[in-house]
Amino acid sequence: MDNNVELKRFTTGQFLNFALGFFGLQFAWQMRIILSGPVTENLGADPLIYGLIWLAGPFTGMIVQPLIGALSDRTRTIFGRRRPYLFLGALISAIALWIFPNSGIIAEKIGAHYNFQLPDMTGLIIAAVMIWIIDACINVAQGPYRALVPDVVPPQQHSVANSYMSLSIGLGSVVAAGIAPFLKWAFDYQMPIPAQFVMAALAFVLAMTWTCITIKEHSTKKNNTQEEIQEEKFNFWHSLREFFALSPEVSKICLMQFFTWIGTMCLLINFTQYAIHTVFQIPDLSDVTDIAKEVFENKTLIATNFSSVCFAVFNLVCFFVAIPIGFLSAKYGNKKVHVISVLSMALAYLGMGFTHNHKAVILLMALSGIGWASICALPFAMLSQYIKSGTEGSVMGIFNIFIAGPQVLVCTVVAWIINNAAFKMPVGINHHWEYAFFIGAASLIIAAVIAASIKEKVILTSR
Repeated sequence: MDNNVELKRFTTGQFLNFALGFFGLQFAWQMRIILSGPVTENLGADPLIYGLIWLAGPFTGMIVQPLIGALSDRTRTIFGRRRPYLFLGALISAIALWIFPNSGIIAEKIGAHYNFQLPDMTGLIIAAVMIWIIDACINVAQGPYRALVPDVVPPQQHSVANSYMSLSIGLGSVVAAGIAPFLKWAFDYQMPIPAQFVMAALAFVLAMTWTCITIKEHSTKKNNTQEEIQEEKFNFWHSLREFFALSPEVSKICLMQFFTWIGTMCLLINFTQYAIHTVFQIPDLSDVTDIAKEVFENKTLIATNFSSVCFAVFNLVCFFVAIPIGFLSAKYGNKKVHVISVLSMALAYLGMGFTHNHKAVILLMALSGIGWASICALPFAMLSQYIKSGTEGSVMGIFNIFIAGPQVLVCTVVAWIINNAAFKMPVGINHHWEYAFFIGAASLIIAAVIAASIKEKVILTSR
């Protein structure tokens, strides 16, 4: 973006329009969060394998977002810098979203077509590959989308802009999580899992297409000299050094984000399995007979719908408090609001670790939603105070490492702990999925302590 361009203040309508694409992105991501566990477990994934499959998110996040962010800073097309990545990421992800829940059927048809008995794990392998593609393409869209905030929104409104994105995350998640339980409650119709993924694919593509059409990027055409072109070549280590040179507080923000996302992913990765196996006491179905799977099929659907309701409540609270959090942070400071929000989430985690009561779990998920609204907005608002014009994409991409990196620990160490915390049931075995919430609570408390030590940069608002 040209440093000389004076950004106009956004109206409420413009903020809502700006956030629509993120609604579609979160719709797709929420469906992947809620339903990937039941799909992969039915194909033979135990808790450890399930965690390893989840590595798709952090690895693609650490590699794809910094690379795509930096490339989008330097992209010069008639469609703009960010929009090509938004649209292509959504399109390819939509295709993988359609394939993922049908992985077992596809494996069977491939074997039948070639008259060859494929290994039992073929369906799970196809599903794992599709998850990697989904996560990679969501990252392709997400980094440049975050970079649009400093691109087109004036600095005084960055907190509010990120809060509207947090609002769209909440609303997209509520709709994605709530449709299947609503249809079951209102019309006694259980929406098949493949149909839910098709719905997510359409929402992602249509919402992102609308954003690409309606959001105007400022002109980036420049008559660069050969020396300037050389300077624009992407060098990750150079970008990393520049990132931490922005301010001493950037390191604290990154460390805060690291522990925050250990805690966050303990919930996002494990909650559906916690609902199925801990709240509803359904045994592990990854290594049982087809007859046993059929016996628990209906109860598993009920538990999955319960998980969807919990996620809907979690994100509904996020939706309602997202904008107030933005305005409160503008008045009292980002870190004060963030510390209180994150500690409320840690308290909710401790409650879920000690209770299996259905109503209590729903209420505790609602309390967690306050922290989620803050996590989706305020760390980005804190960091955006230090971003230099023209580096928005690379900075957001590097910052994503401190979101993706913690996921590796949750997908491996936490998954290993749960996998080894098995106990016998009358039918098969089960695992202590609630352990994820104790680990998550400790991480969130550490994140809150670090956040309290951050010295925020004061931005004067123009009259």
